[in-house]
This record gives sequence, C-alpha cells and structure tokens, in this order.
Amino acid sequence: MASLTKHGRRRAGLVAAASVALALTACGRGGSDDGDYGGREARYKRVIEDAHPRPASVIEAAGAPTDVVRAEDGSLLLTYNAGNVEDDEGPAATAWRIVGPDGHTVAEHAEHADAEAAPAAFKGVRGGFVRVPPGEGAEGAYALDVRGKPHKVISTETPLRTRPGDVLLAELEPSLIYRPATRTVAPPAGVLDDAIRLAIDERGTAWSLDQPLTEDPNCVVWQHDGRILGSTAVPKPYTGGILAARGGTVALSLTRGEGVRGLLVTTDGGEHWRTVLTGGIPWRDLKRGPESLVLEVLADGRLLVGEEGGRYWLADDHANSAFHELRTPAKFTSMTVDGTTLYGIADATTATYDLVKGEGLWISRDGGREWRRYEQHG
Repeated sequence: MASLTKHGRRRAGLVAAASVALALTACGRGGSDDGDYGGREARYKRVIEDAHPRPASVIEAAGAPTDVVRAEDGSLLLTYNAGNVEDDEGPAATAWRIVGPDGHTVAEHAEHADAEAAPAAFKGVRGGFVRVPPGEGAEGAYALDVRGKPHKVISTETPLRTRPGDVLLAELEPSLIYRPATRTVAPPAGVLDDAIRLAIDERGTAWSLDQPLTEDPNCVVWQHDGRILGSTAVPKPYTGGILAARGGTVALSLTRGEGVRGLLVTTDGGEHWRTVLTGGIPWRDLKRGPESLVLEVLADGRLLVGEEGGRYWLADDHANSAFHELRTPAKFTSMTVDGTTLYGIADATTATYDLVKGEGLWISRDGGREWRRYEQHG
C-alpha cells in the first residue's frame, strides 16, 4: 500500500529499535489502568507519562490513527501517537494495532516515547507489514506478520534489480526497497546519482525523477531489471515534484515557483505523455506548497490529487483528464489509497487533549461517494 510517507505527510507509529521490536509480546496489554477519573486531560497526561502504557489507553488518548496501511490479505495496521500538548519536547506514547479482515483486533502494542524522537512508519506488504527505517540506511527495519509476530529482516548493501512485489521502503538518501519473499532490504540497482524522486510500481518498474547538474530540464526515467527502458523531459517552464506509479499510470506533479501547477501523466507505461494543467483542479488554490501535495494512483489507474488538511480531487476515469472534488464527512488531515479503497483521517494538526469534529478513520470503497467511519469490532 502507498502509505502516507511519500507525500511528506505526517508519519507516526511505533518508535522503537529493531532489537526492542523483536522482543515484543504482540498482544500484551500490561501496564497501568487509566480508569475514568480526572477527565480526558488528566487521562491523556497519565498515558504519555506512563512508562508502560496500555495500547487501548494510547488509542483512546490519541483519538485517531496517524496512519493506516493494509496487508495483502486485507489486514490493517493502524498506528497511534499521543504527544506532549504543552511543548514539542517531553513524554509521548505510541501504539500500533493490527486488525484482521473481519475487523477484530489480532495484535497490538504500545510504548512510552519521546516527543522529539522521529516517529516510525509501516508499509503493507505480502504477508504482513514492514517498518520503515527511521533514519538513513536499513537499521530499525523489521517485519510484522498479520498476527503481529515480529521477524528480522536481512539488510544488504548489494543493489537488487527491482522485480514484481518489491516495495519502495525509503525514497532517497539512500533509496531502499523491501523484498517480502526474502525479507530483504537493499538499495535498488540502476538508480542514477541525480535522482531526486523515486517510485516503484507493482510490476517492478522503477520510475525516477532525475535532476541534471546542467541546464537541461528535469527528466523522468524508467527502468526494469536494471535496464533503462525510456525517459521523457519535464516540460518547461516547470520542474518535477512528487512522483506516483501504478499499473501503467505514472504521474509527476509540475511545480513552478512555490506552487503546483499541473501534472505530467502517462497511462500506457511511458509510451505517451501529456500535461494536465486544468481538468477541474484549481491549481492556484493549492496554498500549502508542493511538499503538502497528495498524489496517488488507484488500482484502476485513476489519480487522487489533493492537499494535506485541504481539498481532494479524484479522476473521473483512467484517462485522468478530468477530475471532480470529493465530498468528505469531515476535514481530513490526510488521505491515502489501497487498491480502489480510500482512507481518510480526521485529526487535530497538533497534539491536543480534545477531539476535533468527526475525528477518526473514514473509509470509502466507491470512489468517495459514500464514507463509513471505522469502528473497532473487538
């Protein structure tokens, strides 16, 4: 699943070293019992100060997940974070919960954390989930199966030629892919030194945005099995921004100055490219900057475009030439896609004791026409 990472979105989850993660008891519910005394603010403070918080307590305090990713079998992993409200320093608490396809919890874990620590993220893969390493290199990456059992991953500096099933784990500095079949983390082979963006589709084709050191324009390059298949220049006067790829559809946001002004799109694997500068999206109304752009590809080739904490548009068809604005049941701080399912999260933009209107996870399986609020079945 394309998780919230590649768009500069908020990423939060379990903050822990791999050695700690491998010692987890996935369904452990030890720790303090918050009780109902003292009101929400008091309970929240007790949770973030607790050295051994209960997963349910962290989840109740957080109010909404910070991210959701889906494994191949339909299991969801939701991550939660409760940070220090008064300051960006001090204590915090994090938790994850794995929910099976039937909607019931199968594993969960919580930890005391530091509000200044870089939060972690997970990606959904075949057989479960993989933790995105928190810094440069593969240190801190580990796998969780759909039952919540942790597994070590193999880290190698030898580049691997991308193939179907590989998942982009870290985009740059350095680029890393994850191969579920062997639980291996490695750099992808053949990525050029001047690549500033990277995407890998489900066919194993690697797409990169290259920025030459010369006056030449940015260029999208695609390769498979370590062999370059083609390239196309980014049209002037634009430079490239965010890159997304799936099933033959590839999109690059086009920026000019401090704003996003359109898309460069192919729907046939790079045979033909066109620019989308209108299509029903009021590009000049996007005020949050290029790094806040949301750009994802649904399994049917349609594009989702929007802004974190703002408005979102979905393509009318696979041609991606016309878009309509999505009506959402609450103001989403983030939205992501898995297959053709949309996941929207309504949450406060900073740590707070109170909940915002409609706070929580919302799911749409019909292109945003109807949304249902996610509810835990037990």
